[in-house]
Amino acid sequence: MRPPLQTYLISQTLSHGWRRTLPAAFCPLISDGPVIALALLVLSRVPVWMAQGLRLAGGVFVLYLAWGAARSWRGHDAQAVAPAPSSLLRAALVNVLNPNVYISWSLVLGPLLLKAWRESPANGVALLAGFYATMVLALAGTIVLFAAARNLGPRVTRVLIGLSSVALACFGCYLLWSGVNH
Repeated sequence: MRPPLQTYLISQTLSHGWRRTLPAAFCPLISDGPVIALALLVLSRVPVWMAQGLRLAGGVFVLYLAWGAARSWRGHDAQAVAPAPSSLLRAALVNVLNPNVYISWSLVLGPLLLKAWRESPANGVALLAGFYATMVLALAGTIVLFAAARNLGPRVTRVLIGLSSVALACFGCYLLWSGVNH
């Protein structure tokens, strides 16, 4: 899976509810297209500096999301419903800035897709359909699961928001660290 994306969706679910966050489960359908095209064109020939740049940009963006989650944690009011930012577009941006998406499409999924397509275009389409159906359902399941946890009360919700902001900060720091040290 994609930990920064999942953590972002958890944070959004806890802050804004499942109805406002659920559309973001479809973000891979938006953000992966350019990644797939790029991966299939250059298939594992991405220069090191580009991967480092993605890690750094992703780290900064995930830290920005962690800061937003921490603000939500600090000012959490169980009765108030804050207007949700465009969670679909933000989730797509988290996904595009995640180097793991590029790595998985360059090293694993891209070659599998090419092989399946060469066997039969129907096999390639089936691979994509199966992969994205599973991805979207897993993300939607995560959203629904944490929406149920949100119903456990304001204290539990506040603790989970705090944990998600810490997890986002850890992912952001890891991406920055790996962007500098690779």
